[in-house]
Amino acid sequence: MLTPRVAAIHDLSGFGRCSLTVAIPILSAMGLQCCPLPTAFLSTHTGGFEGFTFLDMTEEMPRVAAHWKSLDLRFQAIYSGFLGSVRQIDIVETFIRQFCREDTIVVVDPVMGDDGRAYRTYTPQMCAGMARLAELADVITPNLTEAAFLLNEPYEQLPKDPEGLREIVTALSLQGKRSVVLTGVSLQAGKTGAMCYDAASGQIETVQTDFVAHPLHGTGDVFASVLTGALVKGDTLVSAAGQAAEFVRLCAVRTVEQDLPLREGVDFEPLLGLLTQDSLRKATGAEKMS
Repeated sequence: MLTPRVAAIHDLSGFGRCSLTVAIPILSAMGLQCCPLPTAFLSTHTGGFEGFTFLDMTEEMPRVAAHWKSLDLRFQAIYSGFLGSVRQIDIVETFIRQFCREDTIVVVDPVMGDDGRAYRTYTPQMCAGMARLAELADVITPNLTEAAFLLNEPYEQLPKDPEGLREIVTALSLQGKRSVVLTGVSLQAGKTGAMCYDAASGQIETVQTDFVAHPLHGTGDVFASVLTGALVKGDTLVSAAGQAAEFVRLCAVRTVEQDLPLREGVDFEPLLGLLTQDSLRKATGAEKMS
């Protein structure tokens, strides 16, 4: 039996834990073959580092896709993250249409902004393109800022109460056509996690774990990578989100307790054994709320 394959479409930083340097080891530890399609190569990630180099891989992306198509490669998941231009969004949209099969899970992490603001490279045209790309997804993983962009609503007017958040994930589901994992949701003091709309069941559940009050880079990539891996392995949406939230928490706690440089991202490598051994799958420790 072939090892399940995940096409991971992200940028690659030579230093700093994010994007492909997170996705490749996490998916591999979970027993999956990660097939990277880099959108760009950077010397370091852009959070906290100055003077980094940047190599745009836009021209190479369709060539890679064409070669993979000629080899009749098949993927159990297609997983995309931060994209650098409208053209890259169009290329990923074409890739999904070319490679998506009945058994393919499409996960789009619509990385566009945080704290109510778009990232500096994201124009209104790019946000509209990302919303279009997300329409092809089986699962999307926006934070509240990205949810506002996808819904074309002012961030400041988004409700933060449980009932309002339920309305948000329901609206993001496009009338039940796709599953939604809304990240950065906190329903209790000292807790954070995600609210999940499962398109298969129509149910909404929330996972919450202890909050680590430090600015940590790459946690969204860690979360989405574990989530994708768990979904490919057959876990339910809420179980996958619970595993992802708990793994992020454990990595954040380790990073802070060891007093490691925060700008380098969470120190997840020593904890990969938890994913290999399915320890989180058996008992995540995450609290579920219906």
